[in-house]
Amino acid sequence: MKLAMASAVMFTAGLWWSPVGNTAAQKLVLTGASTIAPLAGEIARRFESRHPGTRIDVQTGGSSRGINDVRNGTADIGMVSRDLKPEERGLRTHTIALDGVAVIVHASNPAVVLNRRQLIDIYTGKIVNWKEVGGVNSPITVVNKAEGRSTLELFLNYLNLKNSEVKPHVIIGDNSQGIKTVAGNRNAIGYVSIGAAAYEAKHGTPIKLLPLDGVAATVANVRNGTFPLSRPLNLVTRAVPGGLAREFIDFARSMEVHDLVEAQYFVPVTVD
Repeated sequence: MKLAMASAVMFTAGLWWSPVGNTAAQKLVLTGASTIAPLAGEIARRFESRHPGTRIDVQTGGSSRGINDVRNGTADIGMVSRDLKPEERGLRTHTIALDGVAVIVHASNPAVVLNRRQLIDIYTGKIVNWKEVGGVNSPITVVNKAEGRSTLELFLNYLNLKNSEVKPHVIIGDNSQGIKTVAGNRNAIGYVSIGAAAYEAKHGTPIKLLPLDGVAATVANVRNGTFPLSRPLNLVTRAVPGGLAREFIDFARSMEVHDLVEAQYFVPVTVD
């Protein structure tokens, strides 16, 4: 299979493009994590329906894009599906939900448990056949994330690996690409958002989520804090937000959108 790179995908809740920071025209631009984008798009549509004349554009491209666009002023709000790094701490974070990162394989794969050592060996090319880890006699197709994706950073940190040590057969961008790749290849292994994977599995996509450190990759275990690869889903601003940005962020963190958060198989946060 050829290496695949994700191009930025745009989810629009209003106009195709809008100027940044033009609150007089009631427009906002959000860019960043593909994990957050579908949820942000749903929240934006509900927000627009309650604020006639408002337009909110939601564009993907990865958490790094969200950070960079907010810093250089090309986005009002960044979407970042991880904690901020020390060098990013000057930015303001506003958590709207919790999620996790799940290892996924095809639903027909008999392998049901992989420990951390086995995952390291698979991703570094030391284990190359499923029969070595309880599966069938077939070569493993290693699916890795592209640079700039927070899921990549979190997974590598969990395995204590550098990206240069990974030996991928396929490189993907967003969660949708990862899920489609694994669903279409019985020998593939990848890692994506628990929310995205759980949603697709529930709706018949032939994938299954593997436990990590003996803990099932479920929304419930993200909620109770036991899943080892959990993360916040953040909206990020360059400074304390005001005007339309403040209104949208407050709405995105309110109980008025908890049904949208849960529909995406994420965990809502309670804001005091």
